Amino acid sequence: MDVERGGNNSLARGAVKTVSILLIDDDEEHAALMKDYCSGHALALSVVNDGSQGITRALDGTFDLVLLDVMIPKQDGLEVLRQIRRGSGIPVIMLTARTEHGDRIGALNAGADDYLGKPFSPDELLARIQAVLRRAGRGSALRPEVLEANGVRLNAGTRTVFRDGDPIDITSIEYDILEVLVRSAGRVVSRDDLTRFLYNRQANPLERALDVHVSHLRKKLESGRSLIRTVRGVGYLFAAGEAALNKT
Repeated sequence: MDVERGGNNSLARGAVKTVSILLIDDDEEHAALMKDYCSGHALALSVVNDGSQGITRALDGTFDLVLLDVMIPKQDGLEVLRQIRRGSGIPVIMLTARTEHGDRIGALNAGADDYLGKPFSPDELLARIQAVLRRAGRGSALRPEVLEANGVRLNAGTRTVFRDGDPIDITSIEYDILEVLVRSAGRVVSRDDLTRFLYNRQANPLERALDVHVSHLRKKLESGRSLIRTVRGVGYLFAAGEAALNKT
């Protein structure tokens, strides 16, 4: 199963406006699970099962964002994306079970705003949707309330951060990184996923900018306990609850 039921319902309870999303995917079971999850998070999900119909609906001006599966009947997902891009700048997130580096780059080069590999958690999908809408200038459409893990609290509407009740001064990009990590607390977030989220491109193993931002976050947030862990060769993990390591 690509999308699990449930997830952290607190992530979007504070939504003030329903976001209209088009899902282009011929997997009916997968689509039903996504529709069930989205209905509880102020996301109105409409589903079409083939590329031709998907292009028509994506271009009719009624949706805020498109979720597009790469493997759909009649037309390849990348070609559907290219045709959408010829007529609209609507945000598009590609969904696919393909894991090859070239597939991800191809989707981004074809005009995708983001790329999410299957299987994925519903909370990660929500985070990606929020990030893409924010970058597209539609971020006010999703205004979730407080996110919290291990004493760190984020107000995603005002983009403010508190540690044990005290306000923390962080930069915009530091906030974006922290939001992704907190939403995935207890799970590893890869460097590739973080880089695509921040910069819309693949991670460069020689680039240290991400490490510098994470280092700054650690200095600002960690006092007596380790919150952000580096998972060598993979990415980062924000410790959830008792999973935090007390520093000695």
